[in-house]
Amino acid sequence: QVQLAESGGGLVQAGGSLRLSCAASGRTFSTYMMGWFRQAPGQEREFVSAIHWSGGSTRYADSVKGRFTISRDNAKNTVYLQMNSLKPEDTAAYYCAAARTRWEYSDSSGEYDNWGQGTQVTVSS
Repeated sequence: QVQLAESGGGLVQAGGSLRLSCAASGRTFSTYMMGWFRQAPGQEREFVSAIHWSGGSTRYADSVKGRFTISRDNAKNTVYLQMNSLKPEDTAAYYCAAARTRWEYSDSSGEYDNWGQGTQVTVSS
């Protein structure tokens, strides 16, 4: 088990950037696949991005591809989500999650069993 804590959310104008961080506790962070999900009011939680435990593979939802970049620093037990060219439709609560599962399931929220409390991102038009 790992405990996760997100930070870096806030209010930004369309076209702006934010960098989310997710700090993990525990010594086994480097063995977990990490994902970012988001949930807007009245909508289901959706996949945003994932990164392999090694950092060697990444995956993105089509809606954020080319604008968001996921990365991790295993020495700091932290995963990041750099969000550029933000749009109003990116407004949501963003959650990081950790899983030990097959990479092919990295976009499935049901595969993740460790979740942070979320951080709000609001993009104004």
